[in-house]
Amino acid sequence: MAATLTTLVNHQCRLAVRPVGLPTAANWQFTEEAVAEPTEGGVLIKVLALSLDPAMRGWMNEGKSYIPPVGIGEVMRAGGVGVVIASRNPAFAVGDHVTGGPGVQAYWSVAADQLRRSGLAKIDLRAGTLTQWLNVLGMPGMTGYFGLMDVGQPKPGETVVVSGAAGAVGQTVGQIAKIQGCRVVGIAGGPAKCEWVVKELGFDACIDYKAGPVKEGLRQHCPAGVDVYFDNVGGDILDDVLARINRKARIIICGAISQYNNTTPVQGPKNYLSLLVNRARMEGIVVFDYADRYHVAIAEMAGYLKDGRMKSKEDVVDGGIAAFPGALPMLFSGANFGKLVLKVADA
Repeated sequence: MAATLTTLVNHQCRLAVRPVGLPTAANWQFTEEAVAEPTEGGVLIKVLALSLDPAMRGWMNEGKSYIPPVGIGEVMRAGGVGVVIASRNPAFAVGDHVTGGPGVQAYWSVAADQLRRSGLAKIDLRAGTLTQWLNVLGMPGMTGYFGLMDVGQPKPGETVVVSGAAGAVGQTVGQIAKIQGCRVVGIAGGPAKCEWVVKELGFDACIDYKAGPVKEGLRQHCPAGVDVYFDNVGGDILDDVLARINRKARIIICGAISQYNNTTPVQGPKNYLSLLVNRARMEGIVVFDYADRYHVAIAEMAGYLKDGRMKSKEDVVDGGIAAFPGALPMLFSGANFGKLVLKVADA
């Protein structure tokens, strides 16, 4: 194995300059380095696919957040899946498929003292495909599950609205809400996404924010108001939903993709007094807080995948590490349809 490893080259994408607005090619630097044998207790992984998520834009900014920013010159942070190609740790064998946070690089070496922090864990491809482990069974699925179930606390018969409904988190939220017996209304961009959300995922309705005012769609499809809102976009859509909430409504703040590339201050909710009037609650969800319970959600949703109650759509971009700078902005233009995944190598 050592002789084979000496021929491998690790291609990496590093943050060169913090972006102002939408990230461009100028924000990245590509580097290469030799691949070495893992140290005692360590593991070496060949990265197969990376999860591209809106949260990555926030990780590029300097300043206090729920997680330290990516440093200038560091490999860009990213979740992913891969296969173990060398191991000096009895918990991982060559050939094991794994998930974790490899970053945007072709090979990931995890030292013994970094194993816990890295999130490295074995995955079972009988429960889901590699790309499903980056979607419903991965960080987006965990975000949707715990955000809805723990923060949103949906009850049968309630109306649940989710923005970014055709995206990674949104598709999971809506399907779980239907399983819980709720009326589910999605918000998505374009007729194809809205049709898929309703006909394939089983949402009761979907509002196309590109076709007209969201407030009109909410009035039509949520005549009895909104009990739970899962917010992935922020901005004007959040205000439109706040104007329709019921008493004791729950608003889950997962993301604000409409604001991430602003060069002016982030727009906060103007209709926040609706929370007061309706005795409602708005709470943020950071998925890492639930890491010790991921296995519970994974087991439940793997069952839904198996029995057909849940579907998982991924939009896979080919091209390896070199394609990363061009693929990431797809998240902010709505060009992706489903969970955005970057294929790094063949399995």
